[in-house]
Amino acid sequence: MKAMRINPAMPPSPIPQKNSKRLYLFDIDGTLITSGGAGEASLKEAVRDFCGCDVDFSTVTIAGNTDTAIARHLLSSVGKEPTEENIMALLDCYLRRLTERIHLHNGGRLPGIIPLLERLKERSDCVLALLTGNLAAGARVKLTHYELWHYFAFGAFADDNHVRNELGHVAMARAFECYGENFSPEQIYVIGDTPRDIECGRAFGAVTVAVATGHYSREDLASHLPDFLFDDLSDADAVMTALAPSQSLSCADQTKTDFPESK
Repeated sequence: MKAMRINPAMPPSPIPQKNSKRLYLFDIDGTLITSGGAGEASLKEAVRDFCGCDVDFSTVTIAGNTDTAIARHLLSSVGKEPTEENIMALLDCYLRRLTERIHLHNGGRLPGIIPLLERLKERSDCVLALLTGNLAAGARVKLTHYELWHYFAFGAFADDNHVRNELGHVAMARAFECYGENFSPEQIYVIGDTPRDIECGRAFGAVTVAVATGHYSREDLASHLPDFLFDDLSDADAVMTALAPSQSLSCADQTKTDFPESK
């Protein structure tokens, strides 16, 4: 399994078309699933495989970061030049280790994910996709293992840009490629468990949805002022009411519900 090229050429800018759909961009780790530490363990083994040494991971920010940015940091920390060739080689080692390890860790889907995805998927006005710091191949390994990969039409990944805040525009372009329609930022919901997810959504004007199922508490996330904040996604009715109002409601009738109460 190979890592994709970094920063591939972007497709042409979308031509605006009338569109009544909403686009839901999900983060993976801490939002959809927990891998039970398989990702970090695989990174540690990849550094050992490629660099021949261990790294102090206490200095590495993983949550909300991109795999390509993490690889750059790891290479620099062991004195290796973070060239594209070295980044790709390290990430190839990581993907091999992740494929081996994902079955060995006690991970799982996070509360309420299947009922929520099912509810969204059955709606013709809701499009499900990914916006994640994972490599595309790594995302597939994780979500295939936890039987979630098939829910998502496309994604924006760490292969596309090592800067997470650039991935929103990638997702918008991919949505246009898939559907031939332009999604305006107010029709796009970025759903994640870290302040970086909130920052990423805000960078391109999307609706930001924080969920406290990762490493950050509700209070931590609230301080970054997301548009919506949930303890978890277990109450599908509450999440749908807040984020996916009925098709019978016009855009003028739809309002954000700041920090809805959730169980």
